[in-house]
Amino acid sequence: MAEETSPLRERLIDVGVELVLAEGSGSVGLREIARRAGVSHGAPRRYFPTHQALLSAIARRGFEDLAARFEAAVAEPVSARGQLEAVSRVYIGYALERRGMFELMFRHDLLDSASQAPGRPRLRESTMPLFKYAAELVARCRRERDAARGAGGPDEAEPPPSVTGAALWSNLHGLAQLWAWGSLPLALGVQGLGDASGEDQRDQLIAAVLDAHLGPVSS
Repeated sequence: MAEETSPLRERLIDVGVELVLAEGSGSVGLREIARRAGVSHGAPRRYFPTHQALLSAIARRGFEDLAARFEAAVAEPVSARGQLEAVSRVYIGYALERRGMFELMFRHDLLDSASQAPGRPRLRESTMPLFKYAAELVARCRRERDAARGAGGPDEAEPPPSVTGAALWSNLHGLAQLWAWGSLPLALGVQGLGDASGEDQRDQLIAAVLDAHLGPVSS
């Protein structure tokens, strides 16, 4: 069965997105969504049989938004390393701008990723393309590096691009969370999240993360 769409379903998700952004995912419930949308308490059940199904639909909106931002960030033809740096900045910026959504999107322990009815898109179908894109960029970075060095082939001692991509993602995710919580600004002497030096510090951290996982850029 194809997933049912309707103006009401989209409105319910809209309200859920607004709630997540304003108050976090803990504030989202079917009854509260119905109240804010001005419909009966039972209306959301037609589209979202469980709380997890509703949260998954909201999180999917976040992945669509983030993917669009990634696409815009790499619109200009640049190197793979430049593209990876650009999407890293977008990822950190998204985490700080839309904290409630960012925290929800990756909580697959809370989301209905595997148990939805057959025919309905699972959240993994929104998550995995972004991860695969990161792994592909890692692979391209290595090819560009090897070509610049005149290397005969890939370094067999390196982990697969998927492993390096996962490690890179983990590092960026931790950076985003620690910055949002104020720990990294404190450690680096940034006076506040709005401090003008904060963006420069984040760019330095992103560069350090990429260097750690991909090696420094050859001069």
